[in-house]
Amino acid sequence: MPATAQLQLGFDFDDVAADRSSRSRFVATQVDTDGSDRVDTLHAEHRPCEAARDRPSRGRAAVRARTAVLFSRLQGRGLRGIETIVLMRTRTVMVSLIGRTLRVHEGYVDAPDEVLSAIVLFATSRTRHTRAAAKTAILAHDVERAPAVRRTERARPGDLSIIAQLNGAHGELNARWFGGELQSISLRISGRMATRLGHYDPGSRLTPPEIALSRTHVQRHGWRETMHTLLHEMVHQWQHESGQPIDHGPDFRKRCREVGITPAARRDVLPITKKRIRQA
Repeated sequence: MPATAQLQLGFDFDDVAADRSSRSRFVATQVDTDGSDRVDTLHAEHRPCEAARDRPSRGRAAVRARTAVLFSRLQGRGLRGIETIVLMRTRTVMVSLIGRTLRVHEGYVDAPDEVLSAIVLFATSRTRHTRAAAKTAILAHDVERAPAVRRTERARPGDLSIIAQLNGAHGELNARWFGGELQSISLRISGRMATRLGHYDPGSRLTPPEIALSRTHVQRHGWRETMHTLLHEMVHQWQHESGQPIDHGPDFRKRCREVGITPAARRDVLPITKKRIRQA
């Protein structure tokens, strides 16, 4: 395999094998980006840390020392064929294998031996089944991730009145379908959603959860379709507040059917006038 093959860890796995060599050395490097230059990025679970931890020193000498410690511990657990170890502090990528370079989130430096064994298994395995087993152990170890950065967007005329109506609708739908158990949440109109109708952001330790709805969707498809989308995102909110993974799995689909909406992640949405013509 070429040395540029990439394998990154999040919820899913890219079935790519990496070239391996018997040579070993470490390069003490700190990566502070959110991985915008990577290919086929895979995501870790969106959840805030249960408790804030003291962030380790980020000086060059400290980074070199922590990298050396991690490299030594991984070798002790059977890591072979890796030339470079890179510590990173990102939100989504926990472990990334690119050629002979292994990038590991800095939160794993002090992880238990069984977690490091899973990282070694992820980096050296050639089968999807084995990597899937390693995935569970790696993502189960909670690390403090970099806070989410939300892009601010200037409100347009009319947005505030729509948001006020959405807040009222959220309260009514919460009382009707969720027994009023969902928390009050920030609602936002977004003009940047080109393909999505809505989005639930669970937030982080530094940012509160929010629901964003597409401005184009609200304007073109009418209030009934907007309520459908709002309920969809509220089911995601229910997943998050119930401690479930935020996905479109069986529990999500069951809950959607219970509240009377389409469980599919994507659906056919037409303006009300066209929909009436189609149904005629």
